[in-house]
Amino acid sequence: MVKGAMKTIPKQNPGLFDYENRMRKLKEGPDPLARLNAGIDWEMFRPNLERAFEKEAKGPGGRPRHDVVMMFKILVLQRYYNLSDEQAEYQINDRLSFQKFLGITLSDAVPDEKTIWLFRETLSEAGRVKKLFRRFERHLSQAGLMGHEGKIIDASFVDVPRQRNSREENEEIKLGKVPESFQENGNRLRQKDVEARWAKKGEEVHYGYKDHVKVDRRTKLIEDYEVTDACVHDSQAVEDLVEEDDGTLHADSAYSGEKIETILKENGVKGEICEKGYRNHPLTEKQKKSNRKKSRIRARVEHIFGFMTNTMRDGLKMRWIGMRRIAVGIGLLNLVYNMARYEQIIRLKLA
Repeated sequence: MVKGAMKTIPKQNPGLFDYENRMRKLKEGPDPLARLNAGIDWEMFRPNLERAFEKEAKGPGGRPRHDVVMMFKILVLQRYYNLSDEQAEYQINDRLSFQKFLGITLSDAVPDEKTIWLFRETLSEAGRVKKLFRRFERHLSQAGLMGHEGKIIDASFVDVPRQRNSREENEEIKLGKVPESFQENGNRLRQKDVEARWAKKGEEVHYGYKDHVKVDRRTKLIEDYEVTDACVHDSQAVEDLVEEDDGTLHADSAYSGEKIETILKENGVKGEICEKGYRNHPLTEKQKKSNRKKSRIRARVEHIFGFMTNTMRDGLKMRWIGMRRIAVGIGLLNLVYNMARYEQIIRLKLA
């Protein structure tokens, strides 16, 4: 040994209790997955999940399937960490914290990427994701976390991989048509998203879809959502989201206008919507002051999209193609956000 060199901890031979010791350390550490696991009653989702696979279960024989709740928790992992199917399979094999979250050990079989894909596709085709979101929303309401003190509405872009199409192909897509050049090659058609749209906000250009959310003002939990392509104006989802018991609705100036006022009036909802200035008709000081007051409440919805972008690893960027699959991704994104927020509210006693 070189004189003065620091000693290093020697490597140990594997022991019988290494796995148990490592799992105990994970349990003692600040693991967000462990907190989520402890805070959610996962069995509430089983009936909905089982119904999606009833036809599959009727056939005699065949290979036993993985537990549906465990498979659903894999989808939760995917959205929380924004993982592809391939990465989900790899990370579950690699990370003890993921195995602990799923309730499996090193001796249990890990679903491969095709099994994960097929499970999500089955839920998608059965229309189950929105039902799963509704099931948890009922749980939140029963817990007193969906009040009637007011709602906030806003929307965020959900970007997907940009397509390289010709000008003529883009024109046909805008008209709701599938270009003939796509149809000539089935493999090419499967890689083309003919439902995503371009949109521009300020200097930012987006390609994809939108997640329109209605949020409880007090708890910042998502009560409802709608999915559209990116070029649909924020205000166009209001009619599908507003309900009679919403009380007061907070929104930015994108939601101003007579049509919105009519919808709110018909539902008996009070509008706290930021006013918009126009050319030759700028906002008065009184209107600016009112907007600042309204914005302090409306801005709470930005915390949600911030959580999806930061904690959920760019969760508002998705890899799938087509409205049906993106709607599933957005539904799961909103559901997993609600789970994480619920766990935080209960743990920190915020409500």
